Amino acid sequence: MNQEQILDIFRESEALLEGHFRLTSGRHSNRYVQCAQVLQYPHYTDKLANHLAEQLEKTLGKGTTELIIGPAMGGIIVAYAVGQALGLRAIFAERENGIMKLRRSFQIEKGQKVVVCEDVVTTGGSVREVMQVVEEAGGEVIAVASLVDRSNGQVDFGVPFCAAMTMEVLSWDPAECPLCQEGTPAIKPGSRS
Repeated sequence: MNQEQILDIFRESEALLEGHFRLTSGRHSNRYVQCAQVLQYPHYTDKLANHLAEQLEKTLGKGTTELIIGPAMGGIIVAYAVGQALGLRAIFAERENGIMKLRRSFQIEKGQKVVVCEDVVTTGGSVREVMQVVEEAGGEVIAVASLVDRSNGQVDFGVPFCAAMTMEVLSWDPAECPLCQEGTPAIKPGSRS
């Protein structure tokens, strides 16, 4: 799949929104990607996950990855679908009292080679939290994969980063947001407030 085909999937599923949005990072933007709109369609999810799985195998080598993990909420379906595409176990980390951790008896073996999967990466905050969970459990993060990279090249996880789609999206500190200055109210889409 190429970038235009992937963008078509996001358009067809109405996952690409335009307006004034407050992002999870606290920054404001004129575009928002709601991956849940794509992930509600298993045929789109399979296509995107297979594409990411191919990218990971090209980057890391076939059979290198041993476990897939994603942050709750957005990374759960992505991690599961990529795990399915690679024939691997897929788990998730979730927040408890504001701290990302493994729950539900999920285990990571010492030295296990792990890929962190996310739906959208903007600042990489949730990915870094999950990377820390993996490392504290004794696993080794060998790559990060996401459906959308909207970081504008500003994130470096210290491991390979594969994205199905890269979007150049403007974002602003709220104090400098031109949409706020116009008086347009920002809305907070997504699952985290």
